[in-house]
Amino acid sequence: MWLQARMYMLIGVMFVIIYGFLLFVGAAIGYSGQSFVNYTVIMALGMMFVQYMIGPKMVESSMKVRYINEGENPKLYRIVEEQARKAGLKKTPRVGICPTPMPNAFAFGRSKGDARVCVTDGIMNLLSEDELKAVIGHEISHVKHSDMAIITLLSAVPMIAYFMYMSSFYGGRMTSSNNRNSIGTAMVGIVALVVYFITNLLVMYGSRIREYYADKGSTEIGNEPHYLASALYKLVYGTAKTPKREVQRVEGIKAFFMNDPTKAMGDFNELTEVDIDMSGTIDRNELAALRQGGVRVGTSASIMELMSTHPNMLKRIKHLSELAK
Repeated sequence: MWLQARMYMLIGVMFVIIYGFLLFVGAAIGYSGQSFVNYTVIMALGMMFVQYMIGPKMVESSMKVRYINEGENPKLYRIVEEQARKAGLKKTPRVGICPTPMPNAFAFGRSKGDARVCVTDGIMNLLSEDELKAVIGHEISHVKHSDMAIITLLSAVPMIAYFMYMSSFYGGRMTSSNNRNSIGTAMVGIVALVVYFITNLLVMYGSRIREYYADKGSTEIGNEPHYLASALYKLVYGTAKTPKREVQRVEGIKAFFMNDPTKAMGDFNELTEVDIDMSGTIDRNELAALRQGGVRVGTSASIMELMSTHPNMLKRIKHLSELAK
């Protein structure tokens, strides 16, 4: 419940920030504050609608998603169907496979009824069936929690601030014809840049919360935490071995993935501390040892986490160890 409460509080904070910012902009450039807010909100909603409509097609195109039926891959289809049923979804998401050696999985779509759960070629031969179930359970939890819609909603806030920042460079475009106050416009640009930076950090924070929340959701539908921990360990190892050009190709949609591909090598080095017997997996006993011993995350790793859409992997495995109590 605390993870969910934090997400709701974040949504509230974000929209208090943007509402106050828009009132400031209206006052700085001489518009009636409320009318300016209404105009900008309508414009932002329009941009969100476009993003909402074309987003799934962009993901499909970037990842070259091929949707399958039950006959093409009975095992994968059965796992998605089973996890969706356990999560209480009324409709099983469409199942897709992406032709890339980089091991990963992701979920996307406009709504629960339009949801798609996809895996890459690389993950199918890497994970055991229990590990794959835990990963699919994580993605199904994203669908159940309507994460896609929430992150789209949150991402509109820095989008508005960035629009204001860019507009401040075009003299008078944001000011009324009777009051071209260059000082006011400059102030808007500076404040907009600050608001963009802060709200972008908050969006990434929200993205990290949803990863913790989806991990918890996977365990709530019956997947044991050590299987998900082991799957994450294998994913970062497999991604670290993936050619850089392939990782760079998917840079634009990495927020959808189970882990951040660009941090794979660092994540793997951290997780080797958990793999006590060096078996290449994280078992129940190793997860219990982590819970009792705790984790130490360096300053540089903590700073990097602030700029990432995914939690620090060692902290994430620690969170799974707490779920295993």
